[in-house]
Amino acid sequence: MVVGSGLLLAALKKNQQLGKPGVKVVAEPLLDEDGNIVAEHSVYLPSDVSGYLSQAVPMQKTVLDWLPGDTLFAQRYYGATNGFWINMGAVLMGGDRTSIHQPQYCLTGQGYRVESDLRDTIRVGGEVGYDLPIRRIVARGTMRGPDDRMVELSRVLVYWFAADGRLTSEHETRMWEQAVEQMKTGVLQRWAYVTCFAPCLPGEEAAAFAKVDAFIAEAAPQFILR
Repeated sequence: MVVGSGLLLAALKKNQQLGKPGVKVVAEPLLDEDGNIVAEHSVYLPSDVSGYLSQAVPMQKTVLDWLPGDTLFAQRYYGATNGFWINMGAVLMGGDRTSIHQPQYCLTGQGYRVESDLRDTIRVGGEVGYDLPIRRIVARGTMRGPDDRMVELSRVLVYWFAADGRLTSEHETRMWEQAVEQMKTGVLQRWAYVTCFAPCLPGEEAAAFAKVDAFIAEAAPQFILR
């Protein structure tokens, strides 16, 4: 059984075709922290969202070194005039499915503790639009403030996965559909992992989520392909 499974996986990989992405890819160079071009293409994230000024964020070398070389990225900072800000990121897998992971591991690795993790939807595109399935996470941690004191801070995070014609907020669903599609057609679905996070003070999570939801409702149609 082990040998047979190994031969089957090898055959699938040999005949594997990479599916179409569920996010817009553009011929815009991806830069690292030193300004070096690390990829000629990147995932498109909208530069114009109502009430926000935005700028592209270079990719950290630790991230580039850790993920497979055919992974495409994008990261963008959106700042409002009232001081509220959102960071949006996208990771698009290539032929190596290990590009995509669950954010819960990153949060705990960064010293945050997950307080809540809920399934939800965001209405995108108005009455003729659709309900975007999302996961909604509240995490808390401590950081050093301007006066050198340690303060508690919340981080609200919304994420989902997108492939060609598919949207889900469930890691298990994505993995299952990917396996079934590859077995049936030989096509490896090219999933993207999209995140939006914003910091806030403890107790202000609901207000922060409301702002993030409104932001996603406007931004998602500009780069999510359906």
